[in-house]
Amino acid sequence: MNLSDFEKTNYSGLYISKAAHPAFGKKYIARFQYDKKRYVKVLGYTKKDNLTKKAALNLMQKFKDSIINQKEEKQIAKAKVIQKIDPEKYQELLEENKALKAILGNFKDIDPQILGDGIQKIYDLEELKQYQIELIKLQNYLEAENKRMIIIFEGRDASGKGGAIRRITRYMNNKHYRVVALGKPTDSQKNQWFFQRYIQHFPTGGEMVLFDRSWYNRAMVEPIFGFCTKEEYEIFMEDVVNFEQDLVRQGMILIKLYFSVSKAEQKRRFDRRINDPLRQWKFSEVDMQAQDLWVEFSEKKYEMLRRTSSRAAPWHVIRSDNKHLARLEAMKIILNSVDYDGRNYTLDFEHDEKVNISVQKELMQMRKSANY
Repeated sequence: MNLSDFEKTNYSGLYISKAAHPAFGKKYIARFQYDKKRYVKVLGYTKKDNLTKKAALNLMQKFKDSIINQKEEKQIAKAKVIQKIDPEKYQELLEENKALKAILGNFKDIDPQILGDGIQKIYDLEELKQYQIELIKLQNYLEAENKRMIIIFEGRDASGKGGAIRRITRYMNNKHYRVVALGKPTDSQKNQWFFQRYIQHFPTGGEMVLFDRSWYNRAMVEPIFGFCTKEEYEIFMEDVVNFEQDLVRQGMILIKLYFSVSKAEQKRRFDRRINDPLRQWKFSEVDMQAQDLWVEFSEKKYEMLRRTSSRAAPWHVIRSDNKHLARLEAMKIILNSVDYDGRNYTLDFEHDEKVNISVQKELMQMRKSANY
């Protein structure tokens, strides 16, 4: 509504249009300011509503009165609420509000979604700390008993393996654990026994080794990208169960974690990596093909879980769309693998069946849909 199309009447706040509509006539509007807020309302037309200046004035006054009454009612209601609050409680609320503002700073300048995610991350980290304390106890037990532990982290690209490893090792003694993430094999390694380059990184007594991807590259990545022959793939699939059984029989504590991310969530994480300058380094050429090769990876994943999960070395499938729950569940699986000293039994060590999926259940789900 353009005010230049109207002219003032001799009553403050009442305006009439300069031009008349052929059927409706001239238009009256009310325009005034009350309590630092401007109000505008169409009152009616001279022909259509038979509106005279006096009648328009009465309508404007009613409109003003309704605005004032609403404002007063709100103030009265607010005053009643304040009166009902105990003075001490009211003072406590004021102090809490002041403290929160001091912590959050210029929170109005921050995207509410980003602020909410940040606050939630603090709560998540606090929840993990109790289990991270237990992981230190576990580490001390391995050292005291001269035990060796291998934890394998497998899963599609962007499934959350790296983040889980960082949370698990966050407070551990770095003298007694190692994270191993091997690159492409050298020419000499290609001519070795396949497991040889992994064995040289195995833990000694009292040590824990976490493999960020492992010998199971041969079960999924290598055959899909042609890095191994079909014969080499089949030999691996036939040998790996016996290889792992021998490790366990010789006292190795072997934990195999598969982080299972959905196709939609993987795409969301890829998009974030592409668009976020802080994460762009994570995005590789292999990642670019992950979505296109989803079905091929699903087929290899199915065969891997079906053929390589044994009683001695079972797979633990972790739904990882929710990163925090996946990390928490991974910690529980690791902690439940050893009867270490000083366990805090007040903590919840029970598996979350919505996150920790049995191999049988995962295979059944994959027969219906390749979403994971």
